[in-house]
Formats: sequence, C-alpha cells, structure tokens
Amino acid sequence: MTFYLLFFFLLLLLPWCNCTDRLGEFCNKDKNTSSKQVLANIDRVLTELASKTPSAGFTTTSYGHYDETVYGLAQCRGDVSTADCSTCVNDAAKQIKQLCTNQADGRIWFDYCFLRYDVKNFIGEVDTGFGIFYWNVENATDPEEFVKKLGEVMPRVREEALMPANKGLGRNKTKFSSFVTIYSLVQCTRDLSQLSCAQCLDTAIANIPKFCLYKQGCRVLYSSCYLRYEIYSFFFPLDSKLEALGTTSRAILHP
Repeated sequence: MTFYLLFFFLLLLLPWCNCTDRLGEFCNKDKNTSSKQVLANIDRVLTELASKTPSAGFTTTSYGHYDETVYGLAQCRGDVSTADCSTCVNDAAKQIKQLCTNQADGRIWFDYCFLRYDVKNFIGEVDTGFGIFYWNVENATDPEEFVKKLGEVMPRVREEALMPANKGLGRNKTKFSSFVTIYSLVQCTRDLSQLSCAQCLDTAIANIPKFCLYKQGCRVLYSSCYLRYEIYSFFFPLDSKLEALGTTSRAILHP
C-alpha cells in the first residue's frame, strides 16, 4: 500500500486546552452519495450514537436496508466521565455532519472520544489504513534511555488493554527520572476481539519510532485504536501538578 504524508505544525497550549477540540477527521471523498435515503440513515445513526454512547462509553448501531444501510460506532476514552463523554460525542456527531457533507464514510477524533459511520459494515474489523500522528517537537532528555523506557512501558499498557475486564483500555505512569514521569494510555474500540486489538496496538506501537523517535510526547490515532504518551499527566485521575506547554507537529497517513 502506498502512503502519502502531510505535515504541518500546530501550537497547543496543553494546560488550558478544550479537550473536546477536534484532533482530526477523515471524510472519504471516494464515497460521495446523493442518496437522500442514505443521508437520512446517516442522520439517524448519528442521533443514536450521540444518545446511547454516554451511558456505557461505547455503542455500535446500524440503520437502513440493503445497500442503503449505514453502520456507526462511537466510543469515549475509558477514563472520562459520563458528562464529558456526552459532550464529546454530541460535538462529534454535529461536526462530522458538517465536515463530511454527502460522504458515506466519515470519521472524527477528539481527545475524549471517537465516532465513525460507513455504508460498509466495519464492525469488528481492524482498520489502520488511515492514521493521524501528533508528537511534541521537543526531544526527551537522555533520548536513548527514554526510548528504552518506552520499550518497557508500551508492552505493559498493551497487555493491560488486552485483559477482558479492562475493555480495551490500558494506562500506566512510570518514573523516567527523579523529576520526569512518563504517562501512557492505549485503547482499542470495544467491537474488536482480543487478537484484533493486539494487532492494532502493535501497529500503533511500531509507528512510534517512525514519527515520535526521542519525542517527549506522542499520539497515534487509528479508527480501531488510540495510543498516547506524555511527560505530564493527561488521563484521569490527573496528578496534581502543572502540565507543560508544548509545540506539537502532526502527520496524516492516507491509504
């Protein structure tokens, strides 16, 4: 598969960010539709995802018949509250409708949630064809040792995510030095089997050196899983210390 990369820089004020801000979206231009029924079914699916996801943090749904059926999935990050989940998913449903007008395949990522719909049944399938990568432009102090520590941490959060009781979520915080802690989180969408979750996380972890080598922070956003590590507290419960400002770069990986 051939991949095309788009790079640009974003300045993020991390301590005061609105964590329902959009991280990225994918509107499949190869799946334009003028079908009023498909568009109506997309609206119905988005409404159901917005209303049903907050109670459990995850839902899948479908609506329609035959080739006009629309499938949908939404999931919140496993550590966020029901209220934050509700706000995020409702924002996602509104924004994806505006961004992916007349597209029958749309996906949108936020810090707290992910939402997608498609006329193809994607439920239960691993999807790493489209990815978004963020990384802190600053290198870690003692970068070789930092890479070594990440090599120890990532397998641990991966294994935690694969435990059935954790529903695809893995979290870890580990000391890198006397003054620096590495916070890491991974999550798979809950429609995946344990094997499929492992495949997605393995792909995400394998891409850390490609995009985030030596970097103090990194995010990998796929349609089937999410990975993030930082040297400040970003998942709940938050540690009571000031988060650092950071300049972040982004790459988009297209199939």
